[in-house]
Amino acid sequence: MTTADPNKNWLCSQVEKVLAGINRIIVINIAIIRRFHSLAHVNLKESGLSYIRLNKHYIHLPYLYLGVVDALLVAGVAWFVSQISVQQPEEISAVILNPWVPIITLSLVLSCCTLSMGVYSALIREGFSSMVLRTMVSFFLLGSLFLYVINLFFAGAFINQTFIFWSVLLSTLVVSVSRWIFVKIVDTDQLKRRVVIYGAGAKANNLLADLAPDVNVLGVRIVGCIPSANEPVQVDPSLVISEPADWVAFAKQFQISEIVISPDERRRTSGDAFPLSQFLDCKLAGVASSDALSFCERELGKIDISLLQPGWMLFSDGFKYSKRRMIAKRLFDLALASIFLLFLWPFMLLTAIAVKLESPGAVLYHQIRVGLNGRPFRIYKFRSMRQDAEKNGAVWAKKNDARVTRVGAFIRNTRLDELPQLYNVFAGHMSFVGPRPERPEFVVELARQIPFYEMRHKVKPGLMGWAQLKYPYGASVDDAKNKLQYDLYYTKNHSFFMDMLIMIQTVEIVLLGKGVH
Repeated sequence: MTTADPNKNWLCSQVEKVLAGINRIIVINIAIIRRFHSLAHVNLKESGLSYIRLNKHYIHLPYLYLGVVDALLVAGVAWFVSQISVQQPEEISAVILNPWVPIITLSLVLSCCTLSMGVYSALIREGFSSMVLRTMVSFFLLGSLFLYVINLFFAGAFINQTFIFWSVLLSTLVVSVSRWIFVKIVDTDQLKRRVVIYGAGAKANNLLADLAPDVNVLGVRIVGCIPSANEPVQVDPSLVISEPADWVAFAKQFQISEIVISPDERRRTSGDAFPLSQFLDCKLAGVASSDALSFCERELGKIDISLLQPGWMLFSDGFKYSKRRMIAKRLFDLALASIFLLFLWPFMLLTAIAVKLESPGAVLYHQIRVGLNGRPFRIYKFRSMRQDAEKNGAVWAKKNDARVTRVGAFIRNTRLDELPQLYNVFAGHMSFVGPRPERPEFVVELARQIPFYEMRHKVKPGLMGWAQLKYPYGASVDDAKNKLQYDLYYTKNHSFFMDMLIMIQTVEIVLLGKGVH
């Protein structure tokens, strides 16, 4: 009687696990793709929704769905790796008995790293190859590094390194394939809400100009502009649509999801001049109406100050104070500043030595900046310019500034020059997230030229901000005006969720050196 070879039995069981895992991943991919296809052609189109609002911040659904798919695929790959591993399931983590905890942790970490590198917007803006490159950086560099740091807290026993390696490698391949399939199968235009603008004058033209740079990544598609009564047309003539006699029928015919009200003048003396009754009929039929300011806020993440009225700030659902939230934010700032100091003090020491060796003068540089409610405070940085950089007074920084030293250029690009501001966080002058503080000399001039400029001081300034993510480095009054629109958006809608989103996405700014002069 022959005895079964144990090695042969083990090999057969491993092959069966591999085949079962591959089959499950294929089934999951097909199901997800079919779901996306149905959403693109039915649900989103009929509902007219392409965004949700989380803690007062708008998230576009196509990116959210793709992010959920990626997270599920990464979790599926991690499960697959755990099944084919020669190790026992309990050896994936020596300190966590439930094998799903490392799998979920790995999925969340890689998803956050994907968000931090702007992978989803790169897929639309820069093409598939750029998306793959960013995915590799987010998974192999950021993801592996972050998982390594997590392991340090558990003496290297939280997640097995072999499990991390194969999970990251296979996740990169599977996620890249799924995104390629998504681009090929899903018509992104079908995911967008069809919008018509009521108005074709200067305001409508300015709105279209604001939308133009981001037209490929927005959740809306502008069908056209309908001039109001006796309004001079200033938009592209190809976008002009004659005012319909029946707005409800027009909305159904062209599958309009939203009407943006943006005429140069709203006449109230005649009921025929402004079709209020027909807009109400559209609203009752499920076609929403919005003013240009709210539309711009939702789609572009900024508040257009050319449309802003003081009453809107008072009566809107933002600009609110919460004592509980402020306490939680302060505790979070202190905890995060402590962690940063714990891990980054060697880099701070090396930076100080490099600054001192390259040029004479103090290692630290300090300036007076304007903080919460206009109160001045002293901010600290590692010196990145010559000692006599401002001998003739305060001036705007500019691109390729000759005053910046070689070490200064490097620490500016890597944001190492900002690390001494951890002291400002501990002292309560600054938060981790908030509008960047400006110098009093500039604030006086900017407040004189830009309406509502001082409203940005209603929240505590920060090391990183929404404006830094959305707009390049500002070195002029026009730049300050544009950045103010994003600062006002943050001031109105700031929340813990938005702070976390900004901190995650700031990683891309640091790694790619964006917005540095």
